[in-house]
Amino acid sequence: MISGELITAIAMTEPGAGSDLQGVRTTAKKDGNHYVISGSKTYITNGQNADLIIVVAKTEPDKGAKGTSLILVEAGTEGFARGRNLDKIGQHSADTSELFFNEVRVPMTNCLGEENKGFIYLMSQLPQERLGIAIGAQAGAQRAYDEAVAFTKDRKAFGKTVFDFQNTRFTLASLKTELQVGWAHIDWGLKRLMEGKLTAAEASAAKLWHTEMQGRVVDAALQLHGGAGYMNEYPIARMWRDARVQRIYGGTSEIMREVIARTI
Repeated sequence: MISGELITAIAMTEPGAGSDLQGVRTTAKKDGNHYVISGSKTYITNGQNADLIIVVAKTEPDKGAKGTSLILVEAGTEGFARGRNLDKIGQHSADTSELFFNEVRVPMTNCLGEENKGFIYLMSQLPQERLGIAIGAQAGAQRAYDEAVAFTKDRKAFGKTVFDFQNTRFTLASLKTELQVGWAHIDWGLKRLMEGKLTAAEASAAKLWHTEMQGRVVDAALQLHGGAGYMNEYPIARMWRDARVQRIYGGTSEIMREVIARTI
């Protein structure tokens, strides 16, 4: 993975289980010294290209989350199949796929870490993942703002540049203010993470605020492009499409609010 010779995917989401990982229905039943994996996954990043899949499965379904394990499945294993490369609104450069496991047999040594500790492993890494999404959102918002500044200073309307209109300058001033606050918060979150102090609620708040902010900034930046913003030849159109999923994957904004609210 580090050298780039191996592409991996983590198969968590299912047709009936997204943010609620306790609802995973894929099973890995013991048969001698093997697991037999049965189930399906969807919305899996790298699904079409992965050489190795980390499958979230129930090794002891009766235990709920405490019976969840991470099982490694190599792409060529019998019973494993890739479904559709899903047609998304944005992020077209990333494949997002369905995966199927029809009684896939793998050795028990393919269990990543300890059996039945999968849910704990996943939860322990969620703060870092959600902060990572927040950083991507902040960077995406900054790029959208930069594009809007460049476009409005170049585009002419009614004998002057679009930037020269007070509405444009005030809109950009508001966006710049949000970005300034956002970068300071990112620095705070990174410091908390490096010190091992970033909590699940804090990371959820970071993801919530930065992805929602990205949505506002990208939409405003597109608006400042006028009709050009709706044309795919301009980068802002792609940024607008790609930003929408940020409020969904890694835990929806609604789930982030639920996580935060539990700590109040």
